[in-house]
Amino acid sequence: MSKMEHMHKIEVENGGCALIDALDARLGVVSFVGAGGKKSAMFRIADAHPGRVAITATAHIERFPRRYRAASVLADGEDLHARVCALRDARIVAFAKSCDLPGRHAGVSDEDLQRLYVDGGFDLCVVKADGARGKLIKAPAEHEPPIAACTTVVVPVVSARALGQPLSEKIAHRPERVAAVTGARIGEAIATEHIARLLSSEDGLLRNTGGCTVVPLINMVDDPGRERLARQAAEQALALTGRFDRVVLAAMKKDYPLIAVMRRGD
Repeated sequence: MSKMEHMHKIEVENGGCALIDALDARLGVVSFVGAGGKKSAMFRIADAHPGRVAITATAHIERFPRRYRAASVLADGEDLHARVCALRDARIVAFAKSCDLPGRHAGVSDEDLQRLYVDGGFDLCVVKADGARGKLIKAPAEHEPPIAACTTVVVPVVSARALGQPLSEKIAHRPERVAAVTGARIGEAIATEHIARLLSSEDGLLRNTGGCTVVPLINMVDDPGRERLARQAAEQALALTGRFDRVVLAAMKKDYPLIAVMRRGD
């Protein structure tokens, strides 16, 4: 690796560390809900974290990508526990249970998650706690999301790319639920106030967050126009609730993924 390449690597890692701190993802169990880049955020955090990290799910999760450098365990029961705990030399360990659905793994139980986090000696565990079928926006059904009791931080995710697009199945998982929570009509363009209501509603992305710290993430803030709108949505969400004190704006494909941290009164 050349000196320039080495410096670039350090800069990219530092950018990821800023995202870790913005999302309060240094220690504990951090669960990601919503839609619009949960897994990319999880992988980015795991890559940048200096400690030992677990990647798992309490909902269905797509198969871990081959290109990803985590040690991977797919097992059930005591075999899952034994195999994860045996990987003491692996800095990142991705684990899940087997599933009959093609291309997917099953999530782990609350009990398994708590036990594996502690017995596996992990500093951080990032959890996909919601399914969205690759959409940009979603609101939970009555039975969602399955947030584990040991969760310390919940990160509700929504994509800035949904802004300005008509509410439909093309961009939304369960668009009728998004409509009910946000007030947007089917076919109406998603506006900043709709994103704000989704992030701040107990029937929206605050569902099942309990006493956890909540740090919303507006992802895919890829250009100045989206950043302007995302900032507006964040300001509106902060004005609607006291449940969280900041909203993180990010773009996971950038070398520096953290775009801004919006706080009340900024």
